[in-house]
Amino acid sequence: MTKKHIVVASRNPVKIEAVKRGFEKLFPGTEIEIEGVSVDSGVSDQPMSDEETRAGAHNRAANAREKVPNADFWFGVEGGIERHNEGMQSFAWIAACADGQFGESRTTTFQLPPEVVKLVEEGLELGDADDRVFGRTNSKQDNGAVGLLTHDAITRTLLYEQAVCLALIPFVRPELFPGK
Repeated sequence: MTKKHIVVASRNPVKIEAVKRGFEKLFPGTEIEIEGVSVDSGVSDQPMSDEETRAGAHNRAANAREKVPNADFWFGVEGGIERHNEGMQSFAWIAACADGQFGESRTTTFQLPPEVVKLVEEGLELGDADDRVFGRTNSKQDNGAVGLLTHDAITRTLLYEQAVCLALIPFVRPELFPGK
């Protein structure tokens, strides 16, 4: 059995579990050792654009690699929001790094309710705005905005898990990504 050491650039249990589940789906039979580490994203605490969120995911993966250089894979998971027409949408970017290569993917997006948008525009992070609107505590380390809005039909872990799988494509099918 192959063994892989995976580092997630976060101590958030949702992000760690999403990486674990996604990795296990694409590398069945692989024994994994997974750990979360705190590193800087190099972007705002609440990224407000697709570009900033993507950069945060890549920065986190690269910074995790610097912090724990002896691992096999490093993952950056960065949630973000962006204005879209009259509203605001939420999403995340996942960056996977191994052997000097990167794979990346973005989750699907979903619309945020006006009350949450107002609080974010006043300077709250999305998780804090969700907690205030929904009367919760630390929902970003649980079901997240998507779980709160879908009655847990889609949780934050599930949302991220699919994108983790997609970010791993270059490592699952390396023959299709020469020199990546």
